[in-house]
Amino acid sequence: MQAIIPYLLYKDCDAALTWLARAFGFEELLRYTGAEGYVSHAEMKLGEARIFMGDPGEQYRNPRELGQDTVGLYVYVDDVDAHFERAKAAGAEVIRPPEDQEYGDRRYDVSDPEGHRWYFASHVREAALEEWGATVS
Repeated sequence: MQAIIPYLLYKDCDAALTWLARAFGFEELLRYTGAEGYVSHAEMKLGEARIFMGDPGEQYRNPRELGQDTVGLYVYVDDVDAHFERAKAAGAEVIRPPEDQEYGDRRYDVSDPEGHRWYFASHVREAALEEWGATVS
């Protein structure tokens, strides 16, 4: 098996596990609480997609504390509009509501409580590369 699995860092991984399940529908697969008393590793899934998470300790500064995005996660869901309503109701910071994109996705952008940027989308139409200015090299 080959896969890319994002490993997200959270100051409060325990709270992030709860929030990501409520807001985005992730399912917790495992959590490991180390001797220090905090969640040092956890795993969640949404459909077949997975994320790993951990609390790296006191020296870590999350994107909200840094005042800038550090990474963006692009996630496909079946019904982006319903997913948006769920995320908004759970308190996700809305950056951009659902909009049709020129490349064929309907997408919205939010930040989680620690400032990680999430892009959720549904593919709603086929768009030829030349329609939106993309090329293949």
